[in-house]
Amino acid sequence: MPPTPVTDETASERAFQQTLKNAHHTMVWSEILKIALDSFQSSKLRFALTALGMVIGTASVILVVTIGLTGKQFILNEIQKIGTNEVELEYAGGGAAGSENNVYNDYLTRDDERAVVAQLPGVMYSSPIMEMHDRISFGGGVVKDTLVLGVSPDYLHIRNLLVPYGRFLDGTDDAQHIKCAVVTETFAKLRYGSVDAAVGREFSISGIPFTIIGVFKESVDDFGQSEIADETILIPYSVARYFTGTENVKQIYFSMRSMSEVPDATREIARIVSSRHRPNSVYKTQDLREVLSMADTVSTILTAVLVLVAAVTLAVGGVGIMNIMLATVRARIREIGIRKALGATSREIRLQFLTEAALISLAGGVVGTLVGLSLPLSVRFFTDYPLPISPWSVVIALTAATAVGIIFGTMPATRAAQLDPVESLKYE
Repeated sequence: MPPTPVTDETASERAFQQTLKNAHHTMVWSEILKIALDSFQSSKLRFALTALGMVIGTASVILVVTIGLTGKQFILNEIQKIGTNEVELEYAGGGAAGSENNVYNDYLTRDDERAVVAQLPGVMYSSPIMEMHDRISFGGGVVKDTLVLGVSPDYLHIRNLLVPYGRFLDGTDDAQHIKCAVVTETFAKLRYGSVDAAVGREFSISGIPFTIIGVFKESVDDFGQSEIADETILIPYSVARYFTGTENVKQIYFSMRSMSEVPDATREIARIVSSRHRPNSVYKTQDLREVLSMADTVSTILTAVLVLVAAVTLAVGGVGIMNIMLATVRARIREIGIRKALGATSREIRLQFLTEAALISLAGGVVGTLVGLSLPLSVRFFTDYPLPISPWSVVIALTAATAVGIIFGTMPATRAAQLDPVESLKYE
């Protein structure tokens, strides 16, 4: 059977129906927006009070993210003050030598330090750590076993030490074997009563007089994780070796130009030093990358938890929107009946009230975003402290606000769409 030919009249009718359909949908959306805006204008106070919950919730999310990022930045900066570019090389012990299994000590030397500096261009500073103890008198019959460290002048930069009084060890002190010392603030206070009174005073280490040339402190509290104790004395390495009778050390510290060079430097330092010693000797390298990574992870998790807590405020605002929209549906039952009698479908009624809920929520989200950004921006403008602002916090806040409006507006919109038009027209 041959196909029925398509006449011009049939094609025109289809084109007209398609045009009518498109016009119908355009009219529906424009009407929905117009009715929503008219509804807001007729009850501005109710609209403002309903959106207030979303304003508070959205602002809370942005402020919480800002506070979390600020705390994270502070923690990472404090850890970096300890020395994130630092690589610690330590002698971990020797193995057995020969058939008699004699245990030997294959300590690090100053030549190992020089070899690493010569072969590794990224090294900025380096210092050996020669550790010893001596009983120091603090007056009044008090004698304490005190830590004495022999270091080079670079130790100041490696450990980011602060010297509020006097000066640190320099190249002349180390080269000329000058018997001078830099002590902690705790040592100065216990022995001389105050920090500034210690500079220029003398005390004895193993009966040999030393002059205090400075008082130092760590740039950040490391909770006892470093080699520096409360009462620590720093003296030139060239002087310290005369007390031990050897140049051997157990630790050498290196500081790289940037933290990105630390992973490769850690492996290369171990390789260079191992090649200079016996095969069975064990040398370990350590750095603060793991501590920094852990702190970053913990800070991120805490920020995420705080954001979830702040999101509860958004949920509370959503409940407020749902309650107001339920009351709005009840107050506009007759209007809904008239619209359905004029041909509006349940889908159009549902979209109308869902759009109103989403607009209320989004409007509150926009205002809340502006409020939330105003505080960190004000701090940036009026102070020198740059509070971190995450663009993602704005995206998350606005997306969450819109989603809350849609989620909590679904039930009132569905209830409005399910109303019977005949019963709605009878409603007084």
